[in-house]
Amino acid sequence: MSKPIVAIVGRPNVGKSTLFNVLAGQNISIVKDTPGVTRDRIYADVNWLDHYFTIIDTGGIEPKADDVLLKFMREQAEIAIETADVIMFLVDVREGLVDADYQVADMLRRSQKPVVLVVNKVDNFEKFMPDVYEFYNLGIGDPHPVSSSSKLGLGDLLDEVTSYFDDSSKNEEEDERPRIAIIGRPNAGKSSIINKLLGEERVIVSDIAGTTRDAIDTEIIRNDTHYIFIDTAGLRRKSKIKEDIERYSIIRTVAAVERCDVAVLVIDAAEGVTEQDAKIAGIAHERGKGMIIVVNKWDLIEKNDKTIYKFTEDIRDVLSFMPYAELLFISAKTGQRLPKLFETIDAVIENHSLRIATGVLNEIITEATAMKQPPSDKGKRLKIFYVTEVAVKPPTFVIFVNDKELMHFSYTRYLENQIRNTFGFRGTPLKFIVRERKSE
Repeated sequence: MSKPIVAIVGRPNVGKSTLFNVLAGQNISIVKDTPGVTRDRIYADVNWLDHYFTIIDTGGIEPKADDVLLKFMREQAEIAIETADVIMFLVDVREGLVDADYQVADMLRRSQKPVVLVVNKVDNFEKFMPDVYEFYNLGIGDPHPVSSSSKLGLGDLLDEVTSYFDDSSKNEEEDERPRIAIIGRPNAGKSSIINKLLGEERVIVSDIAGTTRDAIDTEIIRNDTHYIFIDTAGLRRKSKIKEDIERYSIIRTVAAVERCDVAVLVIDAAEGVTEQDAKIAGIAHERGKGMIIVVNKWDLIEKNDKTIYKFTEDIRDVLSFMPYAELLFISAKTGQRLPKLFETIDAVIENHSLRIATGVLNEIITEATAMKQPPSDKGKRLKIFYVTEVAVKPPTFVIFVNDKELMHFSYTRYLENQIRNTFGFRGTPLKFIVRERKSE
């Protein structure tokens, strides 16, 4: 089941990044008093009273002119409206209502999405409450006074935000169709791949980066199996600022990846693998999704007997954190190797849900520990009592040991490799939880 997405929208310097960091429980975004300094990660997973959700900070750089600022805020609001289940609209009690707040509030009101109005910087409730009431004029419901920096009013705010979750998350559980998110940088050929699979021009395709107007769900039926393809391509309009493109493509990716079983990262063969590809792939990796890397436009590359090995080496180097990912070289234009994509998707879906019997699993672990002795420290050696698989999507294993401190990362990786060598698990990450249990 996908987690709901909550987007934080508002003018520069109203405290979006501070609120984001407080809710995330760690300093993820850079926070300064200068408008528009948010540069770092813009999404985080949050748990409030057993409600799990993802927050996105839409804040960006501050344009110089007022009219550009308003345009920029509208784009923020559009992205939030498109991707979020709930929108937190942040305003500043100290600056009061400004024209940009009215215009964005109007867009949010017409979106039919739940909007929670958050009045920030209310460090003293008695002093500022008369100013808070002014924000009723926006016409989008009750203003919720908070102070992000002092952590005041956050409980009531989160109660209001999570009150909108239940219905949407229940409905999606009933849909058993595999969901495939096509992710990657603008203009890598994501829409072209879906069009070729469909055999019709369903998604707008253009040579201009960012021409796909909306994230579109497309059903494709193959061999009586119904697949839902989630297209994250492009932005609403071409942006002149590279940072905006990167930011918005990441926001789209987070929203799509939350809903998918398998993510297909599309890399442009002509441009090669980039750090931005690694950022986008990392979102799927962190969320434990099945992973396929597709190198598109392979027909455009001049090849010799070493070309494919060089490309593979580069990709594995940049995406070294996901060695398990399947790798395909295709051409959406010619259809080269596209049928292989469905075969790979089916295999990854199966591996993502694969369960291993505890008895069989522990035979493998016993052999592994016999081949390579567990680490020791100050005369005390790690002892592994047993291992069991407790969940799928992704496969999750609990390792019971005598002392968690002795379980080095390198030894966990060794055990993972032994499990993969035996059972495959190609295309899916594996998650390991180490628990301590005293010897009997």
